[in-house]
Amino acid sequence: MTTHLTGTRDEWLAARLDLLAAEKELTRMSDDLARRRQALPWVKVDKAYRFDTDAGPASLADLFQGRSQLLVYHFMFGPDYQAGCPSCSSIADGFSGSVVHLANHDVTLMAVSLAPLAKLQAFKKRMGWTFPWASAHGGAFNFDFNVSFTEEQQRAGGFEYNYRPSRQVIDPANVPPALAGFAAGVGTDAGGYTRQRPGLSAFVLADGVVHHTYSAYSRGVDAIWGMYQWLDRAPLGRNEHGVWWRRHDEYPG
Repeated sequence: MTTHLTGTRDEWLAARLDLLAAEKELTRMSDDLARRRQALPWVKVDKAYRFDTDAGPASLADLFQGRSQLLVYHFMFGPDYQAGCPSCSSIADGFSGSVVHLANHDVTLMAVSLAPLAKLQAFKKRMGWTFPWASAHGGAFNFDFNVSFTEEQQRAGGFEYNYRPSRQVIDPANVPPALAGFAAGVGTDAGGYTRQRPGLSAFVLADGVVHHTYSAYSRGVDAIWGMYQWLDRAPLGRNEHGVWWRRHDEYPG
């Protein structure tokens, strides 16, 4: 027998209308935050970043693919990884269906990772994805946008993530089970796994000049993690007890 609160339809409706008022307020707040994101000052990108893409070498401006706006998902796939991060992979499962709609609204959606292009292409084929994915291997892009760090930075704590100084010294003898599982799942150790971080960045191309307009990290990318938006509306919510998600081809059955 359920232990959850039960009631009549009238009681449910009264509670639902109360919740609806709160949801409407959240929607208005979300709309206001979107306006504030768009009002941020643009910062000119002066560095000549280079990427490897399916079409060959590319500049940051080339990644726009002829459009005026570029959204980059910083996908955790380091040079020593043998597979993409499971969390990033579950987020990226929602990209392919959105790419065509964004492209027809003057926005290019592109994943960027530090791993060499051949690794990204092989994993993309395995996952059945069609969205564009560029490699920043050998360049400064990932480091400048605070989603990749060197082993020396990691040991010294001399790096920034999510707009604050970050220090994560990995003790090989005392690695949390969840972290150890993620690291093993991508084919590296805990230190190598955590030298990559997730995030998203936005850019605009105006009068031939690329500007950086916005970046978000950590739980700042929750809103594009599609399965969680569904779970937040499911009867039991996220209902999590540890890490439960996997790459989509790793579930049983």
